[in-house]
Order: sequence, then structure tokens, then C-alpha cells
Amino acid sequence: MATTSVRKEAVESLRTIPLFSKVSSADLEALASRLIERRYPKHATIVEEGLPGDYMYIIREGRVKVTKASEDGREKIMDFLEAGNFFGEMSLLDMAPRSASCETLEPARLLALSRNDFLDLLRRSPDLALAVIQVLTLRLRETDEQASSMSFLRVRERTMGLLSRMAKELDDSGRRLTPTLTHQQIADMIGTSRETVTRVVKQLKEEGWLDQRGKRYIVPDED
Repeated sequence: MATTSVRKEAVESLRTIPLFSKVSSADLEALASRLIERRYPKHATIVEEGLPGDYMYIIREGRVKVTKASEDGREKIMDFLEAGNFFGEMSLLDMAPRSASCETLEPARLLALSRNDFLDLLRRSPDLALAVIQVLTLRLRETDEQASSMSFLRVRERTMGLLSRMAKELDDSGRRLTPTLTHQQIADMIGTSRETVTRVVKQLKEEGWLDQRGKRYIVPDED
């Protein structure tokens, strides 16, 4: 169980997460009282694809990479998660093995919730259950879009779609920024080679659609 100080911090942290924005204070208190704080170093595997899962995790600090193994054993990057995101809930709901692996990209502080506590809270809190359903539906839609992208769109369009989808942060000038991304990571996420991504990124820059700041990319407004 969480200590009083950790619980207080956890409640404040939970209030900032969209998943819990409509959950009552009482339910947040109940949730926070059952959270276990865990710290991981960089490149630590938190959950592993194919293994049983007894906990879900909320990212308090740090970044996490979500991957799946392809048929030929190569790693395919599915997503990057930052503070406020959660993962690992699928195995708690269907009791099936983990559907993906999650690895820290930097030292991370997570809040863990066991299967029994998670299911008990869902039964007690309709607001929390609805919020989880809404997030899972959104993730399913994004997965469908990604599958469609892999099947029908050219590499250039897939690259633009990926960068635009991941650019959720605004800089001081109001421009949309992606997380830190390498050409290899982009290639893994859209299913192509690093060399192809390098050519596409260069072309998009020359056309003025894309700009770059270090390893982060600046993309146009969705409008």
C-alpha cells in the first residue's frame, strides 16, 4: 500500500491524468491508497510480451517504449509513453499473456496497481470503468489506423501521419513538437528501412512541411 506522502502525491498526480479527470475524489483516494511506487533505471524491461501480467502501471516520471516482436524476431515499436500515460491493463482485464513489451527509455518512476485492486475499483467506480473503456477504444482506433497505414499508404504518407500523430506538445511559439525520435525508431514504427526514412525526412524538410530541433520534429498545425 502507498504511504501517506506517496498517496497524497499520487492523488495530485492522478488528477492531472485525462483518464481520471472525471473520477470522483473518493474514488481517487481509494485508487491512490492501493498504488505501489516503483522506480526503474534506463533500459529496464517492465513487462515482457508473452508473459503473465499481474500489474498495470501509471507513469509518474520518465518515458517508456512499447514494442512487439515480429515473426522474424525483429522489434517493432508500437508507441512511446510519457508521464501521465498508463499501460499493462489489458492482461488484468482478460488475464491473457502480455500483448507487448514495455521498456524504460530513461530512469522512470511508476505507480503500480495489482489486478485484484484494479478490478475491485472498476466494480466500485462506474466513472473509472467508463474512463478506461474510452481510453481503450481510442487506443483501438489508433491501432486500426496504424494497420491501415501499414497496408495502404506509401512510406512518405505513413511518415507524415506518424509525425503528425505524435506531435502533441507545443513549444513557446505554439508549434507542434514530436517526442525525441531517431530515424531508426520512425522506420521501426512504420515498417520500413532507416535509409528510406532518412530520404523521406530530407524531402519533407526541403518542401517546408517538416522542421527539426535536435532529435525532435516540428510539424504543421492539423488545421
